[in-house]
Amino acid sequence: MAELLVFHHAQGQTAGFLAFADDLRSAGHVVHTPDLYQGRTFDTLEAGIGYARDVGFGALLDSGVRAADGLPDGLVYVGFSMGVMPAQQLAQTRPGARGALLLHACVPASEFGGWPDGVPVQIHAMDADPFFVEDGDIDAARDLVASVPDAELFLYPGDQHLFADRSLPSYDAAAAEVLTRRVLDFLKSR
Repeated sequence: MAELLVFHHAQGQTAGFLAFADDLRSAGHVVHTPDLYQGRTFDTLEAGIGYARDVGFGALLDSGVRAADGLPDGLVYVGFSMGVMPAQQLAQTRPGARGALLLHACVPASEFGGWPDGVPVQIHAMDADPFFVEDGDIDAARDLVASVPDAELFLYPGDQHLFADRSLPSYDAAAAEVLTRRVLDFLKSR
């Protein structure tokens, strides 16, 4: 089974985020979920983004990268939206990455120096999610898929951002079920 480092989204470690991590544990994986917000959660995405701005996105990214300290090499890095930043940086820069799962976001690979050879990646988002489409994440995802042999982009019909978090109004049960199945299949091969 795989060992994962899973980073939360801008609303914090919501019940839905933690339930997703528990689903991975139930499948037999070792899952680490660092809390970059130190126990804070937010009812809206806007409030969570506001908090992240106050703390500083750079500081949160640094904290996320430090969360890997003391953990073994050979991790799969998983990020939900804002959590994609540390997950993607670690997958691209920390030796021994076994894979990356980028949920609801994607940063241009050039941001962290290019994608390493042999590190598979899946990107999951809704095809009309304004955060994913209008902020350019979809372009970054398509570029990554075009340049990395073991990269996959899965677009789900809809316009919700955090559709895999079952505790939020944006949750889409059908899409989240497919996403979870694809994630578990990806992890079986790691």
